[in-house]
Amino acid sequence: MTENIINRLRVRGIATEQAVSLRKLEPDANGQTPVEMISDGKSNPCRHCLGLIAKDDAMLLLAYRPFDALQPYAETGPIFLHRDVCTHYDSNTMPAWFDYFDPAIIRGYGENHFIRYDTGNAVRGKDLTTASQSILQDESVAYVHIRSKFNCFQCRVDRA
Repeated sequence: MTENIINRLRVRGIATEQAVSLRKLEPDANGQTPVEMISDGKSNPCRHCLGLIAKDDAMLLLAYRPFDALQPYAETGPIFLHRDVCTHYDSNTMPAWFDYFDPAIIRGYGENHFIRYDTGNAVRGKDLTTASQSILQDESVAYVHIRSKFNCFQCRVDRA
């Protein structure tokens, strides 16, 4: 891989198809109905658009598993989602507000979707791009997950 390709990232929120299903109040990863809430405006990031949900906006709280199949490393945890339709985040840069993560958890996964323990780290939000690029230099790493300090899934990062 050339340095140019290594440094290009693809940062994505959860798939639009998943967001549509959850907004229809179909079961979440735990088989439960998403909980409808109103945002207090304090750190409620939507995992579809990767934007912060504004105070008094309708949102959903639900269990999410960012893997297609069950396996030992298929963690499930809570996420927020705008209740109303929002634009899917798919970009070559991290959302600007990610700079304020202090810290964020970052780790790579292999093609088998198992955690690559040698890639795991807690980093400052401003260092997420560089940390993702560094992890993805290893060709045996398929993708990266970024999580909050509470281990809540935020987004997936792939090579562009």
